Amino acid sequence: MSHLPVSFLLIATLLFTTVDSATNASSAPSPSLVTFGCDAKCGKRCANAGYKERCLQYCGICCNKCQGCVPSTPYANKSECPCYRDLKNSKGTTKCP
Repeated sequence: MSHLPVSFLLIATLLFTTVDSATNASSAPSPSLVTFGCDAKCGKRCANAGYKERCLQYCGICCNKCQGCVPSTPYANKSECPCYRDLKNSKGTTKCP
């Protein structure tokens, strides 16, 4: 009978430690929520685009996949960011504006 309180205390300690570490792990931002400053970078990149909303949408997708690498201006060479340059859509053409 005297082992019951000790066992209960041990199990309770392990349970609370597991819950606490799981809570702390979920408070960190997930990689998909990190933006790398893409809004400002894509705003510069798409400043002169004819279809600005579409340009901003695809640029944001590409920027997040390339961890914030976006060519610096609307007329900058895509070679500034090889990842951005090499992303392709399902048709095999360039995905990023």
